[in-house]
Amino acid sequence: MNTKSECDCFNNNLTVKDLNYWSGLKQLWIITCCTPERFLSIFTSFLNKNTKRLFLALLYLIFTTYAFGQSSRLFDVDDVLEFTLSSDLKSVFRDRGDDPQYHPATVKYQAEGSIIAIPLKIKTRGHFRKISGNCQYPPLWLNFAKSTTPKKSVFRGQDKMKLVTPCRGEDYVIHEYLVYKLYNLITPQSLRARLVLVTYHNESKDKSSGPYYGILLEEENQMAKRNKSESIEKMGLNPQHMQKDEFLRMAVFEYMIGNTDWSIQYMQNIKFLVEDSTALPTPVPYDFDHAGIVDAPYAKPAPELKLTSTRQRRYRGYCIQNMEQFAPIFQTFNQLKNEFYAVYQDNPLLSNGYQKQTIKFLDQFFETINDPKKAEEAFTYPCDPSGTGNVIIRGLKEIE
Repeated sequence: MNTKSECDCFNNNLTVKDLNYWSGLKQLWIITCCTPERFLSIFTSFLNKNTKRLFLALLYLIFTTYAFGQSSRLFDVDDVLEFTLSSDLKSVFRDRGDDPQYHPATVKYQAEGSIIAIPLKIKTRGHFRKISGNCQYPPLWLNFAKSTTPKKSVFRGQDKMKLVTPCRGEDYVIHEYLVYKLYNLITPQSLRARLVLVTYHNESKDKSSGPYYGILLEEENQMAKRNKSESIEKMGLNPQHMQKDEFLRMAVFEYMIGNTDWSIQYMQNIKFLVEDSTALPTPVPYDFDHAGIVDAPYAKPAPELKLTSTRQRRYRGYCIQNMEQFAPIFQTFNQLKNEFYAVYQDNPLLSNGYQKQTIKFLDQFFETINDPKKAEEAFTYPCDPSGTGNVIIRGLKEIE
């Protein structure tokens, strides 16, 4: 943001009539290049006393978003972000042990006709997908430094980000990305995701490969701040120790997408949010590549669950025999049904076959929650002492 003694657009003798043609105040801010204080001083001079308070309130909201939302604007749009990741990738990808080290790297992308280059550090992460031979491109940590990230960069405000890379084909990356978008529709207490196209440039050989689809995930602390909460880590909690409605919403969502690869007790693919030290945690799910809706070829359900496929659903909440407690949760999902379907229908990133397959998979879910007998059978399963509804899984095996 540039600081100027005068705002450029007002030096061009704009009138109140001219201002009425701006599509919004954000656009006006962008062209002025003013400081918030200077902008407020000049713009409010155009307003009469009857409207000044209203506009000041609106401007406060806009500048609050501008000032405190810089770190999240990476996730404010849905278009695919393209960039090149350069490093001695041969050394990076070889460093897949239990304690991988950071390696110097550069992210380059084009913005407004210019090439933006940002130095950073990267290292491998994950478990199965980090193992050499399972995936050519292991998942990565991208570690940005505030001092070397340009103020106007889309990466401004980012610190340590997860990059999800393709393991057995790019299609499954896109499928997983869309699951994050589904959960975003349900609640803001969810991790946001940005679909990216990454070209990998190996500096040691001066060769490039790609571009390949990937996913950038919002940092959990940013997600917590966005929800005026804190992120905590606490192993050994029981599902009954969660905020009840939020837990049921999350558990029903996991059932909808056919994901059993999670647990509260071990924080397996679950983050916790708390509003304060006295509040019960809200579970936030992530890492959906084992979900049946993603249909990744390497994903298999844990043998302990006695399921034949990730496409076979299993509700993994705790025992609740009173089905009335699920009624408001089911109502939320029914209200969002059309929005869920719209994520997949006519999506140019998806094949026609996968669209049809996924709509059918969602149809089966909505048929279940809207049929009292089927719903009771599915969601009281944890009450069956002879079943596997209470199996606690620390982590699933990913089978080739």
